[in-house]
Amino acid sequence: MSISPQQLRDLAARAEALATEVRALCDSAPAAAAERDPLQAARHAAGWLDRGGEDLQRAAGDLARIRSLLERRCGIPWGVCPEHGNTLSYSVNVTTCRVCGRTWERDRRGQPCQERVTWKVTDRAGTVTTMCDGHVLGARATTQGATFTRLDAELSQP
Repeated sequence: MSISPQQLRDLAARAEALATEVRALCDSAPAAAAERDPLQAARHAAGWLDRGGEDLQRAAGDLARIRSLLERRCGIPWGVCPEHGNTLSYSVNVTTCRVCGRTWERDRRGQPCQERVTWKVTDRAGTVTTMCDGHVLGARATTQGATFTRLDAELSQP
């Protein structure tokens, strides 16, 4: 089962509403000495619900950010072999990797890359480009002084 950011936001709203309801009940209760301990416990529980709602809101934001990164496509104006990079040849509506022999029934080389983004490349000037595994092979060979960061490593950082 997949959880969406909206589902987490909905849970957070429910936790916040429940915390509000608990506080309202506590505030409307008579202040008899015998009831103070249970009311204090209820107010404490409302605080936990507030923190839980905040945590759920943060989780929803993190999930949305991760999903948006994982769904992005490379988009560099030419295609590559996802495993070997710029090793494609094209003839009669078939693109072939010259290294592994894999084929595609279209001009993969002449179309924007549709592979999933897996790298962030920052050049010496600070320009950031996101790209797939295949394109990063070529970038490593031709770009001096760049920093290469796997997006899965970036996602695991707080």
